[in-house]
Amino acid sequence: MGTASLIPVSWLPLPSSSPFKGSVKTLVAKPCVSMKRRPLVLVVASGAVAAPTVGGRFRLDNLGPQPGSRKKGKRKGRGISAGQGASCGFGMRGQKSRSGPGVRKGFEGGQMPLYRRIPKLRGIAGGMHAGLPKYVHVNLRDIEDAKFKEGEEVSLETLKAKGVINPSGRERRLPLKILGEGELSKKLTLKARAFSTSAKEKLESAGCSLTVLPGRKKWVKPSVAKNLARAEEYFAKKRAIAAAATEPASA
Repeated sequence: MGTASLIPVSWLPLPSSSPFKGSVKTLVAKPCVSMKRRPLVLVVASGAVAAPTVGGRFRLDNLGPQPGSRKKGKRKGRGISAGQGASCGFGMRGQKSRSGPGVRKGFEGGQMPLYRRIPKLRGIAGGMHAGLPKYVHVNLRDIEDAKFKEGEEVSLETLKAKGVINPSGRERRLPLKILGEGELSKKLTLKARAFSTSAKEKLESAGCSLTVLPGRKKWVKPSVAKNLARAEEYFAKKRAIAAAATEPASA
């Protein structure tokens, strides 16, 4: 058996009546300022407002959602009678049964996907250039604010020089169209590719001179152009015969 060593009583620490170990001389009394506290209000996820119980305060140990506002999640893999047992709805095996991002949308295992197998349509029918503007639009209000003088010419070039429009990028090649928002109090000469119906009525009532500029001729195949010319010739003859038949009747 081991021998026990004796420790003198003078080596043991003396019991202290207070846990404070500092110097009492350094303590300074400070006034206590009382602050009024506002009543606590908790806004839960469902939008309802819960107030603290009488005589109690909200603490971390008594905070919680309202009864019935949260459901327990379904526990998968707890047997075939649990609703999602065995493979838990992820199939037997495979990439989509593993944890992680899975496969992207439209992926068909490496074969040519559907969006690449179907034929594509060109132009607006296929969604290309759909919704792009065809004109640079200017309202009558903008022309009036530009302070054109009586009889001056209003065109795409003069509007650029006045700073009314500043097209950039694709819009630099677009023609001008006059819209009818606002009023015009001067007689001007307007040259544009197109005029809206309201703008045309207002400008004609104001005595302005309108010039519709020709558009860029669309290229067609020579065979199509030949058929169009033959059709135009055929219908011109038909109109001439109909006009000749109506003249004796009117006479």
